[in-house]
Amino acid sequence: MCLFCSIVNGEIPSNKILENDDFIAFHDINPKAPIHILIIPKIHFDSLQTVNPEIMAKMTPFIQEVAKLVGVDKTGYRVISNVGEDGGQEVKHLHIHLLGGTKLHFGHFHDADPKNNL
Repeated sequence: MCLFCSIVNGEIPSNKILENDDFIAFHDINPKAPIHILIIPKIHFDSLQTVNPEIMAKMTPFIQEVAKLVGVDKTGYRVISNVGEDGGQEVKHLHIHLLGGTKLHFGHFHDADPKNNL
C-alpha cells in the first residue's frame, strides 16, 4: 500500500486541513512555502496521467475551498502536480501541491537554460 493510501486509511497521521468523502487536504511535512498543502483523492490513482476526468472535475472546487480555508484565495497560490520520475513525482499517488503565503518564484526554473534540455 502506498504512503498516501495509508494516510487515507488512518494508518499514518496527518495534519488535515479539510476532508470530504472523496479527498483529503493536509500539510506537507517538508514545506517549500509558508503554506504547503497536499490534496489527494481517497481513491488511488498513480498520477494526473491516469486519473479520470470526473475526479478532477470534483477536485477543482475542493482545491478552491482549501485555498479559502488557508487564506490564499485572494492573494494567490500555485498548484502543482508532478507526474512520473522525470516530472519529479516522489509518491506514486495523485497529489496536488498547493503553495502560497508569500510571493512565489519559479525556484529552480529562474536560472534554467533551455539549451541544456535540447
